[in-house]
Amino acid sequence: MPEPAASDAMPRPRADGGRVPYALFTRADVFAREQDRIFRGPTWNYLGLEAEIPQPGDFKTSSLGDTPVVLNRGTDGALNAFVNRCAHRGATVERRACGNTRTHRCVYHQWSYNLAGDLVGVPYRRGVNGVGGYGENFDTAAHGLRKLRVESHRGVVFGTLDPALGPLAEFLDTAMVAALDRLFAKPVRVLGHMRQRIAGNWKLYAENTRDPYHAALLHMFHATFGMYRTEQKGFSAADRTNAHVTGGKYGDAFEFGEFKAVGAGQDKALSGYSLEDPSVLSGRREFEDGASVTINSIFPSLVVQQIVNTLATRHVRPRGPGEFDLYWTYFGYADDPPDLVELRLKQANLVGPAGYISMEDGEAIELIQRAIERGEAGESFVEFGGLKPPRPRGNVGETNIRGFWMHYARLMDGNDG
Repeated sequence: MPEPAASDAMPRPRADGGRVPYALFTRADVFAREQDRIFRGPTWNYLGLEAEIPQPGDFKTSSLGDTPVVLNRGTDGALNAFVNRCAHRGATVERRACGNTRTHRCVYHQWSYNLAGDLVGVPYRRGVNGVGGYGENFDTAAHGLRKLRVESHRGVVFGTLDPALGPLAEFLDTAMVAALDRLFAKPVRVLGHMRQRIAGNWKLYAENTRDPYHAALLHMFHATFGMYRTEQKGFSAADRTNAHVTGGKYGDAFEFGEFKAVGAGQDKALSGYSLEDPSVLSGRREFEDGASVTINSIFPSLVVQQIVNTLATRHVRPRGPGEFDLYWTYFGYADDPPDLVELRLKQANLVGPAGYISMEDGEAIELIQRAIERGEAGESFVEFGGLKPPRPRGNVGETNIRGFWMHYARLMDGNDG
């Protein structure tokens, strides 16, 4: 795809979020600005769960947009995160996905860093037999890895490169803090991971998770087995900037453990279908509010889900204008009995790279990306539900998507208010 000319104006969504130029999903210069002004700008970015690094020295590699990051737990129990790029020649320092270590060592020239990202080892620092090495003024303290500020809420770890950004709880705001408090009210236990690569722009996934009404239209499994239906009672709430959205459905139209193929009034519902193992839909009521599905989308790159009894974080890691990785971390609670753990793992088949439900989301995103990359001018039409202010919001409409684009535009314009 040809690069845009230097004189081309930076594309921008319409002020009300109702029109979104396709160029925002395809241009390399847009992607580069996003990394600077959003991911490395005034946002808290998800890095992982404390439950993934419970012991001193435990680490996992993560990312902040397309910037590689290491998250680890120090010997004192503190959470540390730093850019995974050697201060010497820029090589990736930690190449393992996870593990336990006392030092992170670059394979190229063996520069070594402690768990806080400080430089602690430099081979041949004084040269060999009086030849080479660094001068007397070489200061290891000036050559550590670039550090992130780190905060954790209920064991969900976020990092930022912005020294002036306010506290994490302020960034999340009331509705999302409550959503995380609900799902992480007890210590969690990691059950497993999945990863998939999607040939689409990361913002198409941000739209997808803020688009509740596609679920009963795109997902045949949902409609056929009555898991998520338009007529169900739902809820939705956002933060003050409309960047984050929490929403879902209540299970008041069915009894838990007795999902049925109702599909009333839904074209996607197929009659005559049954499951070889219907126990995959034998849900348990775990939360007092009775919600059976909750999707919590945290700007810019995290989704936390409850789909019946399967719980997971989804971390969006952009790779370029037309590609991103989606990392799924499935979890339960530390006090789960064995049969509930088994149920959570079985229901993990509902969502993920090949999930009965969510594999269609990836395909829908790729359908869009392939169609808009042909270089033709155009824009998305995002007006379902009417061009009202982002609040009040509902479960049928595109209000949440417009809120995302309005906040995105503020950050891309350099206004983080």
